[in-house]
Amino acid sequence: MRFVARVLVRPKAEVRDPQGEAVFAALRSLGHDVFGVRTGKEIVVTFDAADERAAREAAERMGDQLLANPVIESYEVTLEPAAAMAR
Repeated sequence: MRFVARVLVRPKAEVRDPQGEAVFAALRSLGHDVFGVRTGKEIVVTFDAADERAAREAAERMGDQLLANPVIESYEVTLEPAAAMAR
């Protein structure tokens, strides 16, 4: 089966986010009443796996091994069959 994993990577709460701080300042300068900004990145990976359990395990390994730096970042994975993405 083919799956699509969306891996959302963000700086850990205790880690400074300079990009988020810059976006925060820019939004405030444009008159938006914001109270905080944290930035991150979304990585979308399409791959084959035997079943949903195997796909989730593979996506978690991808996050652990390459997509996130565990020292300064956290991540979360959402997973769905690739056929659902085609709609």
